[in-house]
This record gives sequence, structure tokens and C-alpha cells, in this order.
Amino acid sequence: MVICSHKWSYSLCNDISLLLIFYMNFKIILSLGLLLLTSLSVEAQCAMCRAVLESDESGQAAKGINNGIMYLMIFPYLLIAGVGYAIYYSRKNAKE
Repeated sequence: MVICSHKWSYSLCNDISLLLIFYMNFKIILSLGLLLLTSLSVEAQCAMCRAVLESDESGQAAKGINNGIMYLMIFPYLLIAGVGYAIYYSRKNAKE
């Protein structure tokens, strides 16, 4: 039995590393599959907001709440993008 004697030969070292990679990928895929299969549907609105939106005939309240959600949702993404750009800019300047 050859144990890692040549980098191009099929050896025990290569076989073990391939098995470990396959095993890790299998665990990740299995975990994600189980997570997707066992997900439950959830309600995204509180009871009061839902009652107000269902009672409104014109739909203006629903449009207003949806716009408010979009405005609130954009700020975390802008902050993450700003921090990412600052890190990129500082690393770019450090290389020069």
C-alpha cells in the first residue's frame, strides 16, 4: 500500500481526502434538504396590522405599509455595502 509517495499516484492519502470531501458535502446537502423539507409557513404581519389591512377597502393602507417596509429594508443593505466598500478601499490602498 502506497501512502502519499507521489503527487500524481493514487494513494491512501488522496483516497481519504476525497472521502472526507464527499462526506462533508453529503452532510451539507442533506442538512439543507432537511431544512427545506421541514420549513413551516409563517405569518409575517402582526395581528393588528393584518386586521387593519384586511378591513381597508381601497388598499391605500396596504400600499403605505408595503412602501414603509421597503424603505426600512434598504438601509441595512446600504450599510453593508458601505462597510464592504470601505474595506475594499482600505485594502486597495494598503497594497499600493
